[in-house]
Amino acid sequence: MASSTAEAQEAKPETAKSSVIAGELEKFGRLAATWWDPDGEMRPLHRLNPTRLAYLRDAACHRFGRDPRADRPLSGLTAVDIGCGGGLISEPLARLGAEVLGIDATAESLEVARRHAAEAGLMETGKASAGPRLSYRQATAEQLLTEGASFDLVVTLEVVEHVADPAAFLGTCGRLVGDGGLLVLSTLNRTLKALALAKIGAEYVLRWLPAGTHDWRKFVRPHEAAAALRAAGLTVGDASGLVYNPLTDGWRLAKRDLDVNYMMTGLRSQDA
Repeated sequence: MASSTAEAQEAKPETAKSSVIAGELEKFGRLAATWWDPDGEMRPLHRLNPTRLAYLRDAACHRFGRDPRADRPLSGLTAVDIGCGGGLISEPLARLGAEVLGIDATAESLEVARRHAAEAGLMETGKASAGPRLSYRQATAEQLLTEGASFDLVVTLEVVEHVADPAAFLGTCGRLVGDGGLLVLSTLNRTLKALALAKIGAEYVLRWLPAGTHDWRKFVRPHEAAAALRAAGLTVGDASGLVYNPLTDGWRLAKRDLDVNYMMTGLRSQDA
């Protein structure tokens, strides 16, 4: 198994260039209190979460030979949730059995994440604990890489479009994947359709998101994401679109429609 930094000490000084944008930290710091409000500013993520989690669970189970119908199919695996925010992905990953480290550069979000996980009984209580093992740390992907960390499962969902250099960030995330491991990402495609729906529509017409949440120029085309993963030594395993259905107010996976939202996996060979 890959090693985890879930028990590491507080963040060491960075020696790698950070992916963090100060303005993004301020933005998400202001929104931190709304992470777990399904009808608040994070409502779009709450509606999207079931589909993202199903994709993540199934991809991990397929990669590691697990049964997705099992009670805790990811038991024994180490995972890092990069840009974890309030823990909307970290908590379900822990419930699926993984030993999870959630990292974020925003202190306010981590405070919310720790409080919510503690109230849910999910916070790590020691090696002898039989329950989910979940810990949070204020850190960046670059810091973990500098420290030599690696994980069976690296997850970064709806984060790539908020960093300074998406290609460099994805390369860093890819290098955190241990031998035989898996990376799962989700982000937005830089298309006119995405500009119309995910930027103008979601922020200014439907008011799903605060104005200015996204910068369309930061959206990442699938071939760009794939190139960054390959440069980090990974093989691209799958790319699937996420499509919104206004009639059900829900999302579905669509193999042939990556025009707006999409998910992608990267695989590292066992003998890497």
